[in-house]
Amino acid sequence: MTRPLAVALAGLGTVGAGTLALLRANADLIAARAGRPIAVTAVAARDRSRDRGLPIDGLRWYDDPVALAADPAVDVVVEAIGGAEGPARATAEAAIAAGKPLVTANKALLAVHGAALAHAAESRGVPLFFEAAVAGGIPAIKALREGLAANRIGRVSGILNGTCNYILSTMRERGREFGEALAEAQKLGYAEADPSFDVDGVDAAHKLAILAALAFGRPVDFAAVHVEGIRGVSALDIRLAEELGYRIKLLGLARWTEAGIETRVHPCMVPLAYPLAHVEGVFNAVVAEGDFVGRVVLEGRGAGAGPTASAVVADLIDLARGRHTPVWGAGLEALSPAPSVPMSARSGAYYLRLMVVDRPGVIADVTAALRDAGISLETLLQRGRAPGEAVPVVLTTHDATEGAMAAAVARIEALDTVVERPALIRIETF
Repeated sequence: MTRPLAVALAGLGTVGAGTLALLRANADLIAARAGRPIAVTAVAARDRSRDRGLPIDGLRWYDDPVALAADPAVDVVVEAIGGAEGPARATAEAAIAAGKPLVTANKALLAVHGAALAHAAESRGVPLFFEAAVAGGIPAIKALREGLAANRIGRVSGILNGTCNYILSTMRERGREFGEALAEAQKLGYAEADPSFDVDGVDAAHKLAILAALAFGRPVDFAAVHVEGIRGVSALDIRLAEELGYRIKLLGLARWTEAGIETRVHPCMVPLAYPLAHVEGVFNAVVAEGDFVGRVVLEGRGAGAGPTASAVVADLIDLARGRHTPVWGAGLEALSPAPSVPMSARSGAYYLRLMVVDRPGVIADVTAALRDAGISLETLLQRGRAPGEAVPVVLTTHDATEGAMAAAVARIEALDTVVERPALIRIETF
């Protein structure tokens, strides 16, 4: 019988334990598809005594994951520690230095250090796999890097964070405010005690940086991603969006333009006809648009032990079969030098919601600020009358530049009739 592929597993948290469980539960099926058995033979984790719900007897145990990566008896290292620095980075670098293939689910590591890791891996001739780093069990990496390899990709858009999508879905379906929906997500285990990484858009930005590198064949550039989260989205905005024919989603958007590559993460008004408008709860989705294939939509669970382990083991099967491609889809010498386009260059329509004192002349002052910035209105809504009290006024614009809109909003916010910070959400057309 063919010798098993010996796996060193660094980290036994949600992803690591899920990977070990899957390899054992589906061992026969995996061996058939891989052409040989795949077995974890060595592990590294901080706490040997912790009950992980499955036996770990008989596995070689390392307290130091870097030493694990150098174990001569293992064929491949799976990094499931997490984080861009510290033990995760050291383990990844040690595995590549030892000439061992690396499989990782670590989007932060790849977004921040992916260019250097790819260079080291290619220099050593070491495969680097990371299907699990983006969108959990959805094969988004393989789709972009292999399935759509013949296409020029014009745009990739996605719901890349299940926590944010759950919160926004709950706000829409139950009329909850952000804080209430977040508390519910934390109670259900969908959000961490400190949710900043998710709700401030950083997690989605890590994933978008990776998708953009694959889609446009260039080194990963996390620093170029514009990042905004969902803390400022209100239940009122979500209701008004529905009236206007939109749903509010936190999207990652990467687009090729003649000026370069645009990468941004922020709340968007998404037309109800677009597939991402109907992705709800903790689900993720990725939409890629190629010049010959057209639009491809992938949807599924983007996190959790099972979906993430599914992607990790898919990479291990590819390794066992000897299938691998360059990290970013092409050799380093063939990657594109296309520059990143700053957020200030964005041009499009906007939703602007104001809370203003209901008195004569208010709308004239607001529209004058927009007019002077060269921005034209598409719609204007005012719900109800309450003379002398604050009422919501909603405006949507025709296409305008980010800079012009920022200048107009600053002038509007300074009006004494505007009683709270304006809510500005970009309208996306697809």
